[in-house]
Amino acid sequence: MPTLGMPDHPDIDSFRRQARALQRAVRAGDAGAVARLARYHPGGVPDDASGLQLSAAQLVLAREYGFASWPRLVRYLKTVAEHGWDTGLGAASVADAAAEFCRLACLTYSRDDGPARWTQARRLLAEHPGLTTANIWAAAAAARPDDVGRLLAEQPRRVAERGGPFRWRPLYYLVYSRLDAAVPAERVLAVARQMLAAGADPNEGYLFDALPPPFTLLTGVFGHGELGQRRQPSHPHWRALGRLLLDAGADPNDAQTLYNRMFEPDNSHLELLFEYGLGTGDGGPWKTRIPDLSTPAQMLRVQLRWAVEHDQPARVRLLVEHGIDFRSPFEGDGPAWSPGDGRTPAELAQLNGNVDIADYLIAEGATPPGPDPVRELIAAALRADQSALDRIRAEHPAAVTQARRDRPGLMVWAAAQAPIETLTLLAELGFDINAYGRGDAPVEQPWETALHHSAGNGNVELTRRLLTLGADPNLRDRRFDATPLDWARHLHQPTTVALLEPVTAPPAGSQ
Repeated sequence: MPTLGMPDHPDIDSFRRQARALQRAVRAGDAGAVARLARYHPGGVPDDASGLQLSAAQLVLAREYGFASWPRLVRYLKTVAEHGWDTGLGAASVADAAAEFCRLACLTYSRDDGPARWTQARRLLAEHPGLTTANIWAAAAAARPDDVGRLLAEQPRRVAERGGPFRWRPLYYLVYSRLDAAVPAERVLAVARQMLAAGADPNEGYLFDALPPPFTLLTGVFGHGELGQRRQPSHPHWRALGRLLLDAGADPNDAQTLYNRMFEPDNSHLELLFEYGLGTGDGGPWKTRIPDLSTPAQMLRVQLRWAVEHDQPARVRLLVEHGIDFRSPFEGDGPAWSPGDGRTPAELAQLNGNVDIADYLIAEGATPPGPDPVRELIAAALRADQSALDRIRAEHPAAVTQARRDRPGLMVWAAAQAPIETLTLLAELGFDINAYGRGDAPVEQPWETALHHSAGNGNVELTRRLLTLGADPNLRDRRFDATPLDWARHLHQPTTVALLEPVTAPPAGSQ
């Protein structure tokens, strides 16, 4: 798993400078640099590090950024130079009406996405109805087949030209446009067919902010993401448009689509992608460009873990029915929210209190998990099963202490996923109501408190319960340095704002 984040505008010279700096630091005996070498170099720290070769420092740096080798990193940077895209462009207005229309009409997968932008785009198009006549990118975003057909007939090479405010190719503007759900499917499909016939690549994609995996045309078709369905919806005609692209050769193994759609239990995207070979093949052209991308099988194992932990039984069943490995433990590097911690899917299902999923996996052939008092205690707490808790505590008195040691941030996960009674049970077991953790995944990463989560989600009942149990409204999260009240305000949750304002101390220096 990478420990360094890719910079906004990566270039090979900056990485060469970083590698030389690491080489010099190791040669000088810097403790931090030596620790990096020990962690990431397969040969460890040599007896005499004063002569460390630059190639060794380059390998360490590449692995810190998540690449298997320095040549793989160099290759990736070349791919970024060709396919990288800066999401900050979505926030910068432009003077040209056609370009501004494109900017407002399309998903950018930034914090600016949402219906207000698309309303502005419709208003701008109404004020300047002719802005699509000479601009193929605007014509694509507006799904105007007459304009697109004429512009391609005049200059067929336009289909491959990057332009508009984002320097995207025309088909990308069509697929990422959320201009108006009332635009007929016939217009959208007609434009897509025109461009594909003219040579548009059905696997077109960009590396948003220089990060893998790519946001492809399919990613734009299926939509969704961390901001939710309202602000990052699917294309209004996603099913027909997705099928058209898949028929044209788009690879169904689209990691960003899988990520964006995993937060909701709907499986319609998976059903379509499985129809076209999801989970099979070599990963397509993007895997060729970026060998460090996950394989199709690895992508689906990540999906299985998420579905097991987030109580998505229909998705678990769908994945199992399509041959996903549900017996083996999760091992090896993975995203922070999907670690390779050696647990099997059945163990994870039991640990998270998802008994029906565990029973299904075992019935399908998974090995039943062996006895584990700590796992059983946590699972009982997450189910708010008082009788099971009492039994486990009586039979295994040390289980509570070990559970608190293993899962110090469990309160945050419980606030996000479990019945409200679980919070009281955990507090009675001695779990810290003000502990830091993650609400989106059951991993020990100190991001926010349970009160941050409830405030940001507008959950009044849960917020009241947490305050009653001693949650501190003045604690600040570790990512944004914000209080629960700040979260409620930022996420437009007036009910929890009203609840938290009277109990939150004003910022230092305010009156």
